[in-house]
Amino acid sequence: MNRIALTLALAAAPLALSWAAETKLVAAAASAPVPKVVQGVRLAGLCNTCAVVTNVKSERRQGDASGVGAVGGAVAGGVVGKSTTDSTVGTVGGAAIGGILGHQIEKRAKSHRVWITTVTMKDGSVRKFETGSNTAWKTGSVVDVGSDNKLALRK
Repeated sequence: MNRIALTLALAAAPLALSWAAETKLVAAAASAPVPKVVQGVRLAGLCNTCAVVTNVKSERRQGDASGVGAVGGAVAGGVVGKSTTDSTVGTVGGAAIGGILGHQIEKRAKSHRVWITTVTMKDGSVRKFETGSNTAWKTGSVVDVGSDNKLALRK
């Protein structure tokens, strides 16, 4: 019984240390002072729903695969596997590899770009918003955060 308790204690020790470190980081972040000025804009002068843009960046996101690419790739891979090896193993292997490649190609073909805007609110909190088109604002712009969580340029 003591051996089991010792094993459990040793296994739980890294988790406990990790939890303690995270707790300290969260407490430090919570006690961090609220900035007064962000990107040259006084936060106190903002309306309650306004924020200052601190970063705008774009990212490419892979699209969702419907399965058409995997099926097409599997068929093509199976045909190539059969013609090169003339065996069942080659056919199945070619179909498997073709299916995987077809799936990835379809996801890449359906990829799209998104724009991520990071803002600092009047209370100092930081939020991120994602849009499907390029934005009219830039770093330092003041935006209004609508009730629908959409941003609108203020000035």
